Amino acid sequence: MNEPMADLSILQITDCHILPRLNESFLGINTEHYFLAVLELALAENSPFDLIIVTGDLAQNPSLESYRRILQHLEATHTPCICLPGNHDDVSLMQQILNTQLVNCRKQILLGNWQLIFLNSQIEGASGGRLSNEELCFLDDCLSKHPNHHTLIAVHHHCLETKSAWMDTMMIENSLELWAIIDKYPNIKIVTNGHIHQLIDIKHRGVRVLGTPSTCFQFKPNSQIFSLDAMAAPGYRQITLSSNGSIQTFISRLSEPLKGLQIDSLGY
Repeated sequence: MNEPMADLSILQITDCHILPRLNESFLGINTEHYFLAVLELALAENSPFDLIIVTGDLAQNPSLESYRRILQHLEATHTPCICLPGNHDDVSLMQQILNTQLVNCRKQILLGNWQLIFLNSQIEGASGGRLSNEELCFLDDCLSKHPNHHTLIAVHHHCLETKSAWMDTMMIENSLELWAIIDKYPNIKIVTNGHIHQLIDIKHRGVRVLGTPSTCFQFKPNSQIFSLDAMAAPGYRQITLSSNGSIQTFISRLSEPLKGLQIDSLGY
């Protein structure tokens, strides 16, 4: 008799905004310190993860040095890790440095009964997102080839409105094309994104759509203009994928908000 397949435990972290030089600060905080603190918290609170997904904006001002330190930190977890580009990232540098057996920028993996697809929503030189025809065709091809696998899609930019007017100018501008593909495949269970620096958990057209807190500063929900949330601590998302297609997920945060956050910053 075949034994049931074990659940998969996924760690999602996002929007780390690591700076080129060690101990640099951005918006008044040391983003690398909080990245490491969130990673340590996640590993302490959970059994070993099967996979870590970093959904973009790994770096704030991309450099070889920042990506090398990110690689060092992620490899220290001894856990397979997939890294997606965000609007602040340099895709070429990511693919050059984050290119080991353990930590890389792969675009698709199969784990048990699940297919995980990782999309690039970056528009070079812009803050907003778009899925190129190549990305959309890649998605459709993966889904058509594995119709019996439950599917998770990870992407940096959001595909549903957050009710924050300034943030929603930067969502995936051709989200309707994405949803047209999703509608064709009932095996898609979950879409998870970064970029928004806040929590969302919405059921849309039968798909669970998740947004995850940043490992550094958070944005104030339901805000018409750029606004930081000084009371919301950095955090991570844990996702459990069951072999029957069911999903369980929770958010965990550091015990204290950021210290020294410059909430009157004029830009992001």
